[in-house]
Amino acid sequence: MKTILKIYGILIVLVITSCEDVIDVEVQEAPERLTIEASLDWEKGTAGNEQTIKLSTSTPYFQEDRNSAVTGATVRVTNDSNGAVFIFADQNNGEYFNGSFVPVLNQQYTLEVVYQGETYRATETMMPVTDITDLTQSTEDGFDDEALEVNVIFTDPADEDNYYLFSFQERGDLLPVLEDLDDEFVNGNEISWWFEKEEDDDEEEFVTGDIVDIEMYGISEDYHNFIRILIEQSEGAGLFSTTPVAIRGNCVNVDNPDNYANGYFRLTQVVRQSYTFE
Repeated sequence: MKTILKIYGILIVLVITSCEDVIDVEVQEAPERLTIEASLDWEKGTAGNEQTIKLSTSTPYFQEDRNSAVTGATVRVTNDSNGAVFIFADQNNGEYFNGSFVPVLNQQYTLEVVYQGETYRATETMMPVTDITDLTQSTEDGFDDEALEVNVIFTDPADEDNYYLFSFQERGDLLPVLEDLDDEFVNGNEISWWFEKEEDDDEEEFVTGDIVDIEMYGISEDYHNFIRILIEQSEGAGLFSTTPVAIRGNCVNVDNPDNYANGYFRLTQVVRQSYTFE
């Protein structure tokens, strides 16, 4: 009986392997789009005059040649209040640089990009940010009461709506972790915003001697709504996760609205500090 079963098993394997077919799956490709990375970030304590805008085109996922830098475009930013115009010079590598930009808090600016005969525009306001008053460590606020976390302490300005973007990046990590906050329920209060690494995300917990670089941005409500969706989608699929969708930034093609650009034009003030775990 065992011999018969072995023979049947071999026959089944042969049938299965002989029925394998190569299936070519046609992957749907989105149209190539201009991608605008226009984050004009003014670090507190600096002049904020040196700013860079990056332009590229979207590429198919399986395309081996990823060099999609855009050159030959015309890029400028205008202060809508006083009419000052800042030309961003083509560096011939997808970057456009201006060394004399003048950031003014709470003023509106307009970005204009002319590429392949079409004009893209976006409007944003330079948003302020409060100071970080202290950085501490603890094991009390996070999900794991034994894991080290860093606490960013600051006081939210009262009687106004404020939105924040945090970036946490341990030295040696490839990418930062982004988190967002609006002050709807904490307006005017002292806030302790904590960050820890979780083993559930295949991350190693912070240990003594680790250094984490921290950035806190003041952002607009529109940008907060945009980055919130991106953060949710980047966290991966889960039981209560949102279904990934294509989201548009604020860069509008005024000549051909259907040919919109990816990316976002933002103007923010930012504070940067580092913390070493003890």
